[in-house]
Amino acid sequence: MLNRILEAIGGFVLRRLAELGRMVLLYMETIRQTFHRPRYQQILTQMSHLGVDSLVIVSLTMIFTGVVLTLQTADELIKYGAQSTVGAIIAIGIGRELGPVLVAVVCAGRVGSAITAEISTMKVTEQIDALRVMAVSPADYLIVPRMLACMAMVPVLTIFGDVLGVLGGYVIAVYYSGISSVTFMNSIHTYVDVYDFTGGLIKAIFFGNIIAVLGCYYGLSSPDGAAGVGKATTRTVVTSIIVIFILNALLTFALF
Repeated sequence: MLNRILEAIGGFVLRRLAELGRMVLLYMETIRQTFHRPRYQQILTQMSHLGVDSLVIVSLTMIFTGVVLTLQTADELIKYGAQSTVGAIIAIGIGRELGPVLVAVVCAGRVGSAITAEISTMKVTEQIDALRVMAVSPADYLIVPRMLACMAMVPVLTIFGDVLGVLGGYVIAVYYSGISSVTFMNSIHTYVDVYDFTGGLIKAIFFGNIIAVLGCYYGLSSPDGAAGVGKATTRTVVTSIIVIFILNALLTFALF
């Protein structure tokens, strides 16, 4: 009994290490291909597909995040006479953490799954094999444009989401909690530094890289058949979210 348990644990660890090794090799190949001639048309197409199409869900997510965060904090701070810090707390919380993390999680669900579904379908229909037959690197043709597009658009979406999140907090603080608009804006001006937002954008660049590379990896390694596409898509979303949270903790230690 004990031997079977140890064998199962050992097999699980070995499979995860082997998978990690394949990810690293694919990532190294992608980085190498990045320095070749960029495919500008494909990059712009992916930026439109992956970024612009995500504006609506990012907007809704961040507006209501700002609303809820203000509802939870404003009244408590007013009780202790600290209403002059509400704007700063909302701005710093969204700029440093909630903005980049929530946008990345939304993009992992929408963008990462779309990338995996597209590439895994190409694999099932043997289009990936056709690329290799034509001596075209899948990393160069498929992964690099998506990776660069995500690294560009996730920070842009984060900026957009930060503004909307603070705006949602402003509306609740002023029109619901009764805090003066001057007090709210002066709090941001006094306590919030530009780096509170630029640090979040640095996180967003890393998150965009992770979402694209994991989406492409699971698409290229998906099992055959329609069921394989669904399994690969699910693994992309779950793994991306886990890695985003772990990476966020590490980047927070390093940046702040």
